[in-house]
Amino acid sequence: MKKIIVLTTTVCMLSSFVATETIWTQDKMHSQLNFSATHFGISHIDGRFQTFSITMKSEKQDFSDAQIDMTADIKSINTEVGYRDNDLKSSNWFDDDKFSTLSFKSTSFTKTKGKNYKLKGNLTMHGITKSVEFDATINGWAVTMSKKNTPGFTLKGKLYRSDFNMGGTTAMTGVSNDIMVWTNVEMGKN
Repeated sequence: MKKIIVLTTTVCMLSSFVATETIWTQDKMHSQLNFSATHFGISHIDGRFQTFSITMKSEKQDFSDAQIDMTADIKSINTEVGYRDNDLKSSNWFDDDKFSTLSFKSTSFTKTKGKNYKLKGNLTMHGITKSVEFDATINGWAVTMSKKNTPGFTLKGKLYRSDFNMGGTTAMTGVSNDIMVWTNVEMGKN
Protein backbone atom coordinates (compact mmCIF):
# COMPACT_ATOMS: atom_id res chain seq x y z
CA MET A 1 0.00 0.00 0.00
CA LYS A 2 2.87 2.38 0.84
CA LYS A 3 4.38 1.74 -2.62
CA ILE A 4 1.10 2.72 -4.32
CA ILE A 5 0.83 5.93 -2.27
CA VAL A 6 4.48 6.85 -2.99
CA LEU A 7 4.05 6.07 -6.72
CA THR A 8 0.81 8.08 -6.95
CA THR A 9 2.39 11.04 -5.13
CA THR A 10 5.44 10.91 -7.42
CA VAL A 11 3.30 10.82 -10.58
CA CYS A 12 1.22 13.77 -9.35
CA MET A 13 4.33 15.79 -8.54
CA LEU A 14 5.94 15.05 -11.90
CA SER A 15 2.77 15.89 -13.82
CA SER A 16 2.75 19.34 -12.22
CA PHE A 17 6.14 20.02 -13.87
CA VAL A 18 5.07 18.93 -17.36
CA ALA A 19 4.75 21.92 -19.65
CA THR A 20 1.45 22.46 -21.33
CA GLU A 21 1.14 23.55 -24.91
CA THR A 22 -0.16 27.08 -25.46
CA ILE A 23 -1.98 28.01 -28.65
CA TRP A 24 -1.48 31.58 -29.89
CA THR A 25 -3.33 33.45 -32.65
CA GLN A 26 -2.59 36.83 -34.15
CA ASP A 27 -4.30 39.99 -33.01
CA LYS A 28 -5.87 40.97 -36.34
CA MET A 29 -5.97 44.66 -35.46
CA HIS A 30 -2.22 44.75 -34.81
CA SER A 31 -0.80 42.43 -37.47
CA GLN A 32 0.17 42.81 -41.13
CA LEU A 33 1.46 40.49 -43.86
CA ASN A 34 3.36 42.51 -46.48
CA PHE A 35 5.35 42.01 -49.67
CA SER A 36 7.41 44.20 -51.99
CA ALA A 37 8.82 43.87 -55.52
CA THR A 38 10.86 46.25 -57.59
CA HIS A 39 9.36 47.65 -60.79
CA PHE A 40 11.89 47.91 -63.64
CA GLY A 41 14.55 48.12 -60.94
CA ILE A 42 13.72 51.73 -60.11
CA SER A 43 11.00 51.62 -57.46
CA HIS A 44 9.62 49.34 -54.78
CA ILE A 45 5.93 48.50 -55.00
CA ASP A 46 4.46 47.29 -51.70
CA GLY A 47 1.36 45.25 -51.06
CA ARG A 48 -0.29 43.25 -48.34
CA PHE A 49 -2.74 40.47 -47.70
CA GLN A 50 -5.68 41.92 -45.82
CA THR A 51 -7.02 38.51 -44.80
CA PHE A 52 -4.62 36.03 -43.24
CA SER A 53 -4.31 33.92 -40.11
CA ILE A 54 -1.35 32.80 -38.03
CA THR A 55 -1.49 30.13 -35.35
CA MET A 56 1.44 29.23 -33.14
CA LYS A 57 1.76 26.35 -30.68
CA SER A 58 4.50 26.35 -28.07
CA GLU A 59 5.29 24.88 -24.68
CA LYS A 60 8.40 26.98 -23.99
CA GLN A 61 8.31 30.59 -22.82
CA ASP A 62 11.05 31.55 -25.32
CA PHE A 63 9.11 29.91 -28.23
CA SER A 64 12.14 27.86 -29.29
CA ASP A 65 9.81 24.89 -29.84
CA ALA A 66 7.16 26.92 -31.71
CA GLN A 67 5.12 25.36 -34.49
CA ILE A 68 3.70 28.03 -36.78
CA ASP A 69 0.95 27.77 -39.39
CA MET A 70 -0.12 30.63 -41.65
CA THR A 71 -2.68 30.98 -44.44
CA ALA A 72 -3.49 34.02 -46.58
CA ASP A 73 -6.45 34.68 -48.88
CA ILE A 74 -5.24 35.58 -52.38
CA LYS A 75 -8.41 37.58 -53.05
CA SER A 76 -7.39 39.92 -50.22
CA ILE A 77 -4.26 41.24 -52.02
CA ASN A 78 -4.08 45.01 -51.80
CA THR A 79 -1.43 47.17 -53.51
CA GLU A 80 -3.77 50.19 -53.51
CA VAL A 81 -4.12 50.01 -57.31
CA GLY A 82 -7.21 48.10 -58.42
CA TYR A 83 -5.90 47.27 -61.89
CA ARG A 84 -2.66 45.83 -60.45
CA ASP A 85 -4.56 43.90 -57.75
CA ASN A 86 -6.82 42.31 -60.38
CA ASP A 87 -3.79 41.40 -62.49
CA LEU A 88 -2.05 39.80 -59.49
CA LYS A 89 -5.16 37.71 -58.76
CA SER A 90 -5.44 36.60 -62.41
CA SER A 91 -3.88 33.60 -64.13
CA ASN A 92 -0.93 35.87 -65.02
CA TRP A 93 0.25 35.61 -61.40
CA PHE A 94 -1.50 33.98 -58.40
CA ASP A 95 -4.47 32.55 -60.36
CA ASP A 96 -6.89 32.83 -57.44
CA ASP A 97 -9.60 30.83 -59.28
CA LYS A 98 -7.38 27.74 -58.99
CA PHE A 99 -5.22 28.61 -55.97
CA SER A 100 -7.29 30.70 -53.57
CA THR A 101 -4.86 30.58 -50.63
CA LEU A 102 -1.19 30.41 -49.85
CA SER A 103 -0.01 28.56 -46.76
CA PHE A 104 3.07 28.14 -44.61
CA LYS A 105 3.85 25.37 -42.12
CA SER A 106 7.01 25.63 -40.02
CA THR A 107 9.56 22.86 -39.69
CA SER A 108 11.76 24.66 -37.12
CA PHE A 109 12.01 27.87 -35.08
CA THR A 110 15.60 28.05 -33.89
CA LYS A 111 17.04 30.65 -31.55
CA THR A 112 20.20 32.21 -32.99
CA LYS A 113 21.11 35.01 -30.56
CA GLY A 114 19.18 37.05 -28.04
CA LYS A 115 15.72 37.73 -29.45
CA ASN A 116 16.63 36.52 -32.96
CA TYR A 117 15.50 33.27 -34.56
CA LYS A 118 15.53 31.42 -37.87
CA LEU A 119 12.12 30.25 -39.00
CA LYS A 120 12.15 27.44 -41.58
CA GLY A 121 9.17 25.80 -43.18
CA ASN A 122 7.24 24.87 -46.29
CA LEU A 123 5.43 27.54 -48.28
CA THR A 124 2.70 26.46 -50.68
CA MET A 125 1.80 29.05 -53.28
CA HIS A 126 0.37 28.73 -56.79
CA GLY A 127 0.12 24.96 -56.26
CA ILE A 128 3.85 24.55 -55.57
CA THR A 129 5.48 23.81 -52.19
CA LYS A 130 9.02 24.99 -51.46
CA SER A 131 11.21 25.14 -48.36
CA VAL A 132 11.79 28.74 -47.24
CA GLU A 133 13.59 30.52 -44.40
CA PHE A 134 12.83 33.76 -42.58
CA ASP A 135 14.62 35.87 -39.99
CA ALA A 136 12.42 36.32 -36.94
CA THR A 137 12.67 38.65 -33.97
CA ILE A 138 10.68 38.59 -30.77
CA ASN A 139 10.23 42.32 -30.21
CA GLY A 140 9.16 41.88 -26.59
CA TRP A 141 6.10 41.53 -24.39
CA ALA A 142 3.46 44.07 -23.33
CA VAL A 143 0.12 44.06 -21.56
CA THR A 144 -2.06 45.38 -24.38
CA MET A 145 -5.67 46.51 -24.68
CA SER A 146 -6.67 42.85 -24.30
CA LYS A 147 -5.31 43.11 -20.72
CA LYS A 148 -3.16 40.05 -21.45
CA ASN A 149 0.60 39.69 -21.71
CA THR A 150 1.19 39.78 -25.47
CA PRO A 151 4.34 38.97 -27.47
CA GLY A 152 5.17 40.83 -30.67
CA PHE A 153 7.14 39.40 -33.61
CA THR A 154 8.73 40.63 -36.83
CA LEU A 155 9.55 38.18 -39.63
CA LYS A 156 11.50 39.06 -42.79
CA GLY A 157 12.62 37.07 -45.78
CA LYS A 158 12.99 36.84 -49.52
CA LEU A 159 11.15 34.60 -52.01
CA TYR A 160 11.75 34.01 -55.69
CA ARG A 161 8.53 34.03 -57.70
CA SER A 162 10.11 31.81 -60.38
CA ASP A 163 10.29 29.05 -57.71
CA PHE A 164 6.48 29.13 -57.71
CA ASN A 165 6.05 29.53 -61.49
CA MET A 166 4.45 32.96 -61.12
CA GLY A 167 4.47 35.63 -63.80
CA GLY A 168 6.79 35.91 -66.74
CA THR A 169 10.41 36.93 -66.79
CA THR A 170 11.54 40.22 -65.32
CA ALA A 171 12.31 41.42 -68.86
CA MET A 172 8.68 40.73 -69.89
CA THR A 173 6.92 42.06 -66.79
CA GLY A 174 9.27 44.60 -65.28
CA VAL A 175 8.70 42.89 -61.91
CA SER A 176 11.70 41.60 -59.97
CA ASN A 177 12.04 37.88 -59.43
CA ASP A 178 12.95 38.40 -55.77
CA ILE A 179 10.05 39.39 -53.55
CA MET A 180 10.61 40.73 -50.07
CA VAL A 181 8.15 39.45 -47.46
CA TRP A 182 7.66 40.68 -43.90
CA THR A 183 5.10 40.51 -41.16
CA ASN A 184 4.63 42.34 -37.92
CA VAL A 185 2.33 40.45 -35.61
CA GLU A 186 1.05 40.52 -32.06
CA MET A 187 -0.04 37.15 -30.70
CA GLY A 188 -2.64 36.39 -28.05
CA LYS A 189 -3.35 33.21 -26.12
CA ASN A 190 -6.27 31.36 -27.60
